[in-house]
Amino acid sequence: MAADGTQPEADLAQPRADWTQSGSEFWAPQRNPVETSFAMQPTVYADENFFAAEQERLFGRGWVGVALTSEVAQPGRLLVRSIGGRSILLTRSEAGVRGFLNSCRHRGTELAEADCDIANTIRCPYHRWHYSADGQLVAAPLFDTVPRDDFDMADYGLIRVRTQTWGPVVFACLCEDTPPLGEWLGDLPQRMAAYRFDTWQPAGIEGASCTFDVAANWKLLAENFAEYYHLAWVHPELAKVSRVADHYRYQGPGMYCGQTTTPVSGDERDDWLKLPPAAGLDDSDAASGRFLALFPNVTLAVLPSHMFVMMLEPLSAGRTLEHCTFLFPPGPMTAGEPSAELRELFEITRRFWIEVNDEDIDICERAQRGISAGGAPPGPLAPRFEEPLNRFHKMTADLMTLPCVADLPVPAGDRPGSVDLYGGEPNPLPPAAERDAST
Repeated sequence: MAADGTQPEADLAQPRADWTQSGSEFWAPQRNPVETSFAMQPTVYADENFFAAEQERLFGRGWVGVALTSEVAQPGRLLVRSIGGRSILLTRSEAGVRGFLNSCRHRGTELAEADCDIANTIRCPYHRWHYSADGQLVAAPLFDTVPRDDFDMADYGLIRVRTQTWGPVVFACLCEDTPPLGEWLGDLPQRMAAYRFDTWQPAGIEGASCTFDVAANWKLLAENFAEYYHLAWVHPELAKVSRVADHYRYQGPGMYCGQTTTPVSGDERDDWLKLPPAAGLDDSDAASGRFLALFPNVTLAVLPSHMFVMMLEPLSAGRTLEHCTFLFPPGPMTAGEPSAELRELFEITRRFWIEVNDEDIDICERAQRGISAGGAPPGPLAPRFEEPLNRFHKMTADLMTLPCVADLPVPAGDRPGSVDLYGGEPNPLPPAAERDAST
């Protein structure tokens, strides 16, 4: 920061050492509390060299959302995903979801190009080495023709990739030093336990899944989801059901940013309230919308009747795929074929979400153009509305600079009540996790 309190001019060619060295001045503005913090440098969003370093140090060491559990619910299904620049396979066996590098142990051939059914056997297309869904080598054709004394099939199973699930999401991690997913998520599983996400499913209905190709950096999309400063101007219709005055933070300890709308309003627009709600929710969950950005690449918008899940797949510094899916609690939307009435109600909900997402895509692409072609120095964050961004920026800085990710500091949670709200009123229906913490 300059002596006059302003940020230095933006530089799109920062040396790599500045991005990855612990204690680097590059990240100093993000280390401050939100009331003295600034947005991140244009380099972070627009430089392809930074993107490459980020793939290695952030996506290569974090717990990254790679699939929905419903996509690999049955044995015999094989998924192909990319994480940190590496291609991985996901399978399900009796032992659960398993992840492997997409590379044969013979001569490294790619085992699969796209999602497919495998009848529980993964076959290399080159020399037909066979692997079980657990990754064990079960056949190496013709190796018994001239036996090798040093060859034992038990030594040549597929290379494992750590996988764990929570709720509807399968996470993968390439780094053995990264703390377990339970530590990464912090209090989120307990905070969201009443929803019983393991029972939520997609519906066999047109439009329930879609993918968008966005000309913006993945972090701009995650940041946009995490803050509500833009709400009134970018989403005037959304602001009728998710009013700025009804927003509160929803953050315990964990690698996530959260906010809640309490209550979700239906007096001007009731698009979010059309579908039948989940059973067994308490007064806070039944009246609220929970909006969670799971670091780095998963966002969950949870309403009493449905969930809009988005997984971000970074392709380059300025291009991201959004994989979006609607999930529903046990009930008429998932118990067989939805009725014509339910399909009509879902279409109202779906159309509203897509309209909102289109508005977000448009503003994020505009932000990307401004950052890439304009590159103005970063400005200050708004304390009440952009505190989750300060939290997101700190997590980014930590993953980029920590020599060993085993030392990762998981962010602490907000304190109950109004003390952290920077001018907002206390939540009139605090979630159970915050009521419990205040007693």
